[in-house]
Amino acid sequence: MHVISEQRLDDTVLEREFVLGEVPGTLWTPGSTAAPLILMAHNNGLPKSDPRLVARARQFATRGYAVATIDAAGCGDRPRSATEERARADLRRAVQAGGPVDEVFESVVGPLVERAAPEWRTTLDTLLSLPGIAGPVGYSGWTAVGIRLAVTEPRIAAVGLFAGGFVPRTQREEARLVTVPLLFLLQWDDEGNPRQRALDLFDAFGSTQKTLHANMGGHVGTPWFEVEDAGRFYDRHLR
Repeated sequence: MHVISEQRLDDTVLEREFVLGEVPGTLWTPGSTAAPLILMAHNNGLPKSDPRLVARARQFATRGYAVATIDAAGCGDRPRSATEERARADLRRAVQAGGPVDEVFESVVGPLVERAAPEWRTTLDTLLSLPGIAGPVGYSGWTAVGIRLAVTEPRIAAVGLFAGGFVPRTQREEARLVTVPLLFLLQWDDEGNPRQRALDLFDAFGSTQKTLHANMGGHVGTPWFEVEDAGRFYDRHLR
């Protein structure tokens, strides 16, 4: 891991930009030692610098957690292949035409998940080798990747997921294998994610400790108090 910049945000939080192989990321660490780690992934297509993600990450860091995020393939500053560009163009045309989009979403999101999950596991290996970062590990954000990691990565002890992103069929089937504590956030009027599909996914999770928080409003309207509630969720399961 190569650190390319760092800055002290206040007396307690250090923000470091890094590159791991070809993958750029950001790490926020508190002043405390042996901080539990939260992996924070944004929904496909948005960069690690998205203001909503950064605000949540900084909030968790001030709460005493180490928080890390990376850009998925084709997101942020990572170049897109010709195949990825064609798939995204097909998706834009399908959405604009108002026709069925599930199969096009599958062609875009499915490969992203398959590529992102190993990169997150490599990132996790590297971060846990650093001084001041320790398990257990939490996950927050992109639902499809979170499902895959919760199923395949035993070091993840709790997951907080956002219902607003498309979840491929493979991950919908894998949801029954998720058994760690789960916090699932749903925007009741999310214009891009059918409500019943999100409720069905929540019902499919195999966790015996799972909580659904539903709030009125559209895709980007998640209330800030949910960040505070998520902090208490991680406190219960990572400390």
